[in-house]
Amino acid sequence: MKIVLPGGTGQVGTILDRALSAAGHEVVVLTRQPRRPRDVAWDGATLGPWAEALDGADVVVNLAGRSVSCRYTPENLRTMMDSRVDSTRVVGEAIASARRPPKVWLQMSTATIYAHRFDAANDEATGVIGGAESGVPDYWAYSVEIARNWERAQEEAATPGTRKVALRAAMVMSPDRGGVFDMLSRLARLGLGGPVAGGRQYVSWIHDEDFVRAVEFLIAREDVEGAVNLAAPGPLPQRAFMRVLRRAWGVPVGLPASRWMAEVGAFVLRSDTELLLKSRRVVSGRLEDAGFAFAWSGWEGAAGDLVRRARVRGKVSRSSPRP
Repeated sequence: MKIVLPGGTGQVGTILDRALSAAGHEVVVLTRQPRRPRDVAWDGATLGPWAEALDGADVVVNLAGRSVSCRYTPENLRTMMDSRVDSTRVVGEAIASARRPPKVWLQMSTATIYAHRFDAANDEATGVIGGAESGVPDYWAYSVEIARNWERAQEEAATPGTRKVALRAAMVMSPDRGGVFDMLSRLARLGLGGPVAGGRQYVSWIHDEDFVRAVEFLIAREDVEGAVNLAAPGPLPQRAFMRVLRRAWGVPVGLPASRWMAEVGAFVLRSDTELLLKSRRVVSGRLEDAGFAFAWSGWEGAAGDLVRRARVRGKVSRSSPRP
């Protein structure tokens, strides 16, 4: 198949590009900084010659959007919103203008669309959309609004010949440098991976191999459209999640952090406490109902595999010759 990945140079895009290319598919990446023959330049906002890459493609998986690993300043929040909505809108315009439009358009979304809660898991049928919770920072509602507008841009695209799926993905865990697993592992290995603000908040996640398998599954399942959660069946409270990760790295203790300490740490890391404090208790209802079986359903096994791969990757990097 010919598969086009707008915004395919980030962490998740790199995972998909690597796996789909290895499986023998023709993968084209739309990026602002093309470096390889199969990279195509685009700006993520306006139609241009790049749209020809979608004409005759089998699949589009749009991953474009500013990284959430930043300080949630008003400017950054607005950039997050614009980069997601504009890129989704213009991908829809390119599909609508194609002579031979793709059969399926998978659009990245986020599990952050669901409410901060502890009492029950959010699936697609019974999950509570966030934005109206009490006792949380006001700007958390803006993150939910970003997700809603992101999905709405895909829904409103006039692409009747193309099946549309919104991927409400939890945190994708991979051993690649710079990803969320890499960041959490560094904290754990430094002895800082203890409970944050009590650690009751849930962490939803998906192993990178299951993420790729879920994408392939949804491409093949012509009867599935609309919003689909991509999250392993076993979300855990943050304190338990980090305990498992520390054990996988062989680190016996993790210092706890209060809310104000988390604020300081997030500032130093140029990130935001919403990523640490929001309870994302999300599970995949529609995916499993359609027959998808997670290879990595429990965090203990997944963490062990990821740590093993990260160690192998580190050895390879250290032994590789300098360019």
